[in-house]
Amino acid sequence: MQMSQMLRAFALRKARLARRFRLLRDKRATVMIEMAFCIPLMVLLGFGGLEMASLTLANTRISQIGLSTADNASRIAVGSNLSLPRVREIDINEVFTGAERQAEGLDLGTRGRIILSSLERNDDDGQWIHWQRCYGDLDVESSFGDAGDGATGTDFPGMGPEGAEVTAPPGSAVMFVEIVYEYEPLLYEQWLGERTIRSTAAFNIREGRDLSQVYSSPGVTPSTCS
Repeated sequence: MQMSQMLRAFALRKARLARRFRLLRDKRATVMIEMAFCIPLMVLLGFGGLEMASLTLANTRISQIGLSTADNASRIAVGSNLSLPRVREIDINEVFTGAERQAEGLDLGTRGRIILSSLERNDDDGQWIHWQRCYGDLDVESSFGDAGDGATGTDFPGMGPEGAEVTAPPGSAVMFVEIVYEYEPLLYEQWLGERTIRSTAAFNIREGRDLSQVYSSPGVTPSTCS
């Protein structure tokens, strides 16, 4: 009697262990199937996060380059105590050289353009884009006006978004910078396509300067926008 009970108990334990092993195998198979479905989605989301981070970083860098370029252009002051400081072509080119160094890795010279405008007041006390200089091969024009706009009269409102234009104070000038940059996606170019990043910045000149013209520099090619 005891032997038969022991055999039955052993058989029950064996059956329970077999069921546990079968359940374990079933769970492992289920996990593998779930992972097979989830891994591609996780990879897609991971690379998508990298793409968004890269785009955000590019926007931030372009904005900082615009601010630095406008700030550096506003500080140009070459001259002596006997005359007002002058703006020379070489000084503008050096400002662009600084922007190029700051944009290292972005290929701004090929994929973008910096447009530097001197916003001043004309003889009628209206706003006037006296001159513009550009850096970069991207074929775009200023969104807010070209050199010579507002030379007479008071119809030209200034530079910047409509209703929020930047204006130059009397007897001074504003260095207004526009940057247009074609961002190239890291991985999702076919889905996202190229993204155009635009940024603007403006600084009043830091001290009085000769506003009559941009003076030529021997052996220096002006960075014209044409």
